[in-house]
Amino acid sequence: MPHVKIAIYTTSRCPWCRKAKNYFKQLGIPFKEYNVEKDQKAAERMVRKTGQMGVPVIEIGNQTIVGFDKAKIERLLGI
Repeated sequence: MPHVKIAIYTTSRCPWCRKAKNYFKQLGIPFKEYNVEKDQKAAERMVRKTGQMGVPVIEIGNQTIVGFDKAKIERLLGI
């Protein structure tokens, strides 16, 4: 599996955000979390990149996924 930078934009009460974080933890893949409730700059960056206010938003390298799309995540990670 290639080493790629992964970021997850989340909120505190989002069940799909928890699923995404747990999924990456189970795979042993490190990620950077941005809680958009607490980090206004991250929230603005997320909306600017996606045009969306929904979470999770997952960045894998230069690819952005809105929602927890496991199939797309696995395809981008090559697993």
